[in-house]
Amino acid sequence: MYNFNYHRAGSIDAAAAKLAESGDAKLLAGGMTLLPTMKQRLAQPSDLIDLNEIADLKGISVSGGTVTIGAMTRHADVAASAEVKQAIPALAKLANLIGDPAVRNRGTIGGSIANNDPSADYPAALVGLGATVVTNKREIAGEDFFTGMFETALDEGEIVTAVRFPVPQKAAYFKFPNPASRYAVVGVMVAKTADGVRVAVTGAGPCVFRQSAMESALSSNFSADALSGISQDADGLNEDIHASAEYRANLVVVGAKRAVAEIA
Repeated sequence: MYNFNYHRAGSIDAAAAKLAESGDAKLLAGGMTLLPTMKQRLAQPSDLIDLNEIADLKGISVSGGTVTIGAMTRHADVAASAEVKQAIPALAKLANLIGDPAVRNRGTIGGSIANNDPSADYPAALVGLGATVVTNKREIAGEDFFTGMFETALDEGEIVTAVRFPVPQKAAYFKFPNPASRYAVVGVMVAKTADGVRVAVTGAGPCVFRQSAMESALSSNFSADALSGISQDADGLNEDIHASAEYRANLVVVGAKRAVAEIA
């Protein structure tokens, strides 16, 4: 690694203040992406601000029809949470499918969404469930939070503090994982919510997106058969050594059908 200054923040305000005064600082949550890129000298932050000691950023609570998860809550804690399993089983399942045990016990929901890897799982949950991202400055609708590959709506100096998920009527998550990294080659979250059916796709494109044609079809007939005549356009989808754009397009349809079948 290149040299950097290390700071351990004791509060959200302290982290924000240090972030504002440092030249090119980065926040350290789980470090699942940041530390490897630093080790490869692909990133050179002047300062690392560790958020791991901030108690206000951790924990899970359920109030009424909302599940609130602190930004520094580990994937393993979401997966094991009895409250999450009861309120949104699909979210607990999604968290349990992230990476391996080492990643799930270190990685955080806030770090994952702030990084916005195109193959990450949580973006599908936020968009598919209609979640809200809470920061130290404002609230951002999950659908507006993810703006492009590794890009979000976060302003400079803004820190994710929590994510609020409205409890859906029903939801299911399908994932076709890369066998080595466990990243989503394609992941599809289908949810029946108070505002209608939502279908969110991760892994297939540069950024999570909603599949509006599927949402319209399922609103009229919530069954896997309703998706039989719908195809996913391969234009603009990711293409790499793991899967072609056409293969990913097919997986979007297959994944949506399986998620719907699980709900039904």
